[in-house]
Amino acid sequence: MVKRQDTYQNIIKSVSVKEKLLAVLIDPDKFLVENTSAFINKVNASIATHVFVGGSTVDDFVTDTLVAEIKKHTALPIVLFPGDITQITGKADAILFLSLLSGRNPDYLIGKHVQAISKLDKTKLEIISTGYILIESGKKTAVQRVTKTNPISRDNVQHIINTAKAGQLLGMKLIYLEAGSGAEQALTGEIIQSVKEALSIPLIVGGGIRSKVQLEQAYKAGADLVVIGTAFESDDLFFEDLKMIN
Repeated sequence: MVKRQDTYQNIIKSVSVKEKLLAVLIDPDKFLVENTSAFINKVNASIATHVFVGGSTVDDFVTDTLVAEIKKHTALPIVLFPGDITQITGKADAILFLSLLSGRNPDYLIGKHVQAISKLDKTKLEIISTGYILIESGKKTAVQRVTKTNPISRDNVQHIINTAKAGQLLGMKLIYLEAGSGAEQALTGEIIQSVKEALSIPLIVGGGIRSKVQLEQAYKAGADLVVIGTAFESDDLFFEDLKMIN
């Protein structure tokens, strides 16, 4: 189990010993707080190593309330995956400080980050700089609508690789390849493997993974940490498939 303290260093340690990590993503906009205890008990009984909290559009203070409730029921690290600065809460353990490298909207490359500093300075959150790359997945995602940016074509693998490597050279600690919430197509093994081979930092993969087979394929291709959200929202029994991964 990954402990809350030093979230990033624990990720690095896990990667160094080839331990695969899994984050369950909870979108405060789609989750009822009163269901927290039952849901998190299933998370604790699964192979999950992290709880990510965030969404593209979330009302003020909802994230704060949800994170406080989640923390009552798990020792897993709770990591913010924010779509906006309104989702920042000091009650979490860490935050992915996301820069949308696949888009060219300055607000999501640096603008929102500047606005966030006054809030972050009032917390003890571990801040993990993360290069976020949205890949075309067969449907328009909430990320596209909110950021007003286009994803990178999944056919342009070299551009995806170059974008990820540029993020690493800019000093990002993590690269997050995302097909988007509710993606019709998960990222291919070719994309994941090609990006992983070009990096020397951990690789997160999310979007469109709805089965144990797809999860194992993502790991085999090189994903260090996989994020799953929609599968749990639509099929609560999916937890039963994650009792053991070969």
